[in-house]
Amino acid sequence: MGLPTADETGNMAEMEMQWAVKAMHHSETYMKLLKSVGGKNFRLTPIDDELYKDFKNNFPDLRIDKLNEDDFKTESAKAKWREFINKYENRVTDFNFGSLVRIDCKGDYTEENTMFAMRTQFYCIEIARNKEGLNDSICDKDNK
Repeated sequence: MGLPTADETGNMAEMEMQWAVKAMHHSETYMKLLKSVGGKNFRLTPIDDELYKDFKNNFPDLRIDKLNEDDFKTESAKAKWREFINKYENRVTDFNFGSLVRIDCKGDYTEENTMFAMRTQFYCIEIARNKEGLNDSICDKDNK
């Protein structure tokens, strides 16, 4: 008995649903931490400083307060990100897992304010937002 054909597997809805549930759980957990602890007060990975420096060196003009999907979705952007992400294969847990990232750092996760990213992209963006104080309003807003 061979592997199923593409027609037999369909869109693998069950697997997509499992990914979506895991990604939502990850984003909900992150927002709870961000709102309660504040971005400057916790680390997302053991190598936050290294990721931040490498990210800023490789993507110096990337606007992180309000993301532009073209900076992630064009063929040239995908190639540049793929090369960057693959450097962290053995150093960042779930380095290439799908994650959800907020487009506008001032907002919560909503359908309009969320896009798909790789876990390493999520870490780089959120580490930068935390270090640069862009996530401070999330914590401040919730504690007022």
